Amino acid sequence: MILETRQQHWSDEAACEATARALARHPALRRACIELHGPLGAGKTTFARHLLRALGVSGRIKSPSYAIVEPHEVPATAEADKLDIWHFDFYRFGDPREWEDAGFRDLFASPGLKLVEWPEKASGLLPVPDLSLSLLPQGEDSRTAQWQACTPLGAALLNETLP
Repeated sequence: MILETRQQHWSDEAACEATARALARHPALRRACIELHGPLGAGKTTFARHLLRALGVSGRIKSPSYAIVEPHEVPATAEADKLDIWHFDFYRFGDPREWEDAGFRDLFASPGLKLVEWPEKASGLLPVPDLSLSLLPQGEDSRTAQWQACTPLGAALLNETLP
């Protein structure tokens, strides 16, 4: 069920980064699940990297396309507890048995932020996302970003960070 929808035009990567920074400021993001949709080269991993950086992830941020999942941890600060982040890429996911064997059910049930690229490859196995972001390239650098909130948490994130 879709509760809210927003559409943005990102004229360049800086606009993508600005959206990621705005979203990262919302405390509820720490417990959200965000699906990232779009064709190859649409900018899903770029958005995820900008969001991870805005949340405080340091060091190299690898694409999880071969490993399927890359864990990240943001240490606790005076303002916030430690944040666990799981960045999934199901592009090469082919066998639903991998879901159980890899412990993905446990990861999705654990606290923290989940970013999911190519969620359609794990259809029927994933929980309902809080937010779904569909990216559509509009030339070399620009993108249309279509946001859908599928839970009350997702609606709050949209309403408070992407008016």
